Order: sequence, then structure tokens, then C-alpha cells
Amino acid sequence: MKSSRWTAKLLLETKSKLFERYGPQECPLRHESPFQLLVAVILSAQCTDKKVNTVTPILFERYPDFASLAEADSVVVEKDLRPLGLFRAKTASVIGSAREIASRFQGEVPKTLEELVSLPGVGRKTANVILGNAFGKPGFPVDTHVIRLLNRIGVVDTKTPEKIEKVVNENLPPEHWTDFSHLLITHGRQCCKASKPDCANCDLRCAARNTNC
Repeated sequence: MKSSRWTAKLLLETKSKLFERYGPQECPLRHESPFQLLVAVILSAQCTDKKVNTVTPILFERYPDFASLAEADSVVVEKDLRPLGLFRAKTASVIGSAREIASRFQGEVPKTLEELVSLPGVGRKTANVILGNAFGKPGFPVDTHVIRLLNRIGVVDTKTPEKIEKVVNENLPPEHWTDFSHLLITHGRQCCKASKPDCANCDLRCAARNTNC
């Protein structure tokens, strides 16, 4: 069993190497407010950030705040969201969240994980993205890239996001959480890809390097 000291050291070492390689990272979803970020993250499920960024400018021009989105015609919103896939479910989630925020939170995006995950279409990953990028509060979003990389370098041996989040939160100082997630995602997209990792150009310690990533 790996010790907490070993895990903490490996996490800090990994974060340091990724930061040296990529520098500080920002959320790639275009947004100008917590409202816009919340909607964009909900829309990003099983969809690329690039694709979401092509749809949200039109959506936000039509619905500039939660009050207007809460009153939106779902048929019209579905038409706007159709290019993203799962458009009916996403329409229900963004309109449902808008109504909840308008009625329960006085039109303001809640600032706690517990309140955020009570909204339609919002899980822990989405909530942590909002906390870290909209409010500057510690949050560690776990997506497929984070799962893959932390397993490959040997920090965890599980694909359960909640368990991975717990390991990181217990062994890495909170001020690193948001940027570390961004860095892992960037590395996963550019180098440590799912089907063909570029190990020759990766200086991270990989537990599977001598077998098959």
C-alpha cells in the first residue's frame, strides 16, 4: 500500500513538471460570468469544449441571464443545442438549473458544492469546475483525462471519480487543485492520449511505461 507521504510527493512532482511544461492553464470554455460557465459546463458533457464554444455565444445572446433562460421555450433551446448531441437532456438541465437558481438562489449561482450538485445536470465534476474557475474556491474536477493519467502514473488504481478526487484532496494542498486538474487535462489531450500515448516525449513517471499504457 502506498503511503500518504509517497502519494503527496508524487502529486506535487507531477504538478510541478506539468506546470513547467505548460504554464498556468485556464478553463477552455468561454464565459464571462458564473452563469455562463455553469451552462457551458453542463453542455460540455460528452462533447468537446471547442464545439460548446461555437454554440454558447448565440445562446447567451438570446438568454443573457438565468431569468430569461428560466422562461425559455424548450423547443427553441433544443434547436440551438442540437449540434452538441444529447440536446434534449441538456436543454432540460440548463432550463431546470436556471429555474432552480431563479427560485431558490435569488438568481445567483450557489457557491458551495452541496448546493451546486442539487441543480439539474450538475455533478461533482461540474460543481468543482464552477468552484475553481468562477469563484476561486478549491475544487478538483475529475474527467476522463484525469482518471487516465493518475492511473497511469500510479497515484490511484481506480476509475471511480469520487475516489480519485478524495485521494488528491487528501494529499495535495487545496490551492493546487484547480490548476492541477487543468494541467492533467491539457497533458491528456496533447501527449498522454487514450489510444496512443506519446511516452517518448513525456517526462512524467509512468507506472505502466514498461508495459502498455
